[in-house]
Amino acid sequence: MSGAREDVVGAARGWIGTPYRHQASCRGAGADCLGLIRGVWREVLGPEPECPPAYSMDWSEPARDEALWRAALRHLRQKPLTDAAAGDVLLFRMRDDAVAKHLGIAGEAGAQASFIHAYSGHAVLESPLTPPWERRIVARFAFPLEV
Repeated sequence: MSGAREDVVGAARGWIGTPYRHQASCRGAGADCLGLIRGVWREVLGPEPECPPAYSMDWSEPARDEALWRAALRHLRQKPLTDAAAGDVLLFRMRDDAVAKHLGIAGEAGAQASFIHAYSGHAVLESPLTPPWERRIVARFAFPLEV
């Protein structure tokens, strides 16, 4: 793993145990999945490139708007789904008929694949990237670390 990717994974693991809080992005106090990505961005890259608008738990669903995917395309580097590496930002579609709106950061790639994420009812944790999770990945991104 390159030094930059180690920095991303290390920063993300530093958030493990942070309680789930909708729209929050404060390590140790609260974060949702987007808040985790935002917090890691701040720790590794500096100020956030944009501030997300307020959003509800069902945001983007009524209009079928892929707002999170578009935001990721604005600020992250899209990668092929098959090009897995630790430190990648993973975008998940939780149901076939829903917009993609769950995020995580790959902790490990390969046979012991894992990802770090926050979701309702859980603190930030590192979960195995099991087949049920893996088949929900719709996009893979890298933080813009390389010049």
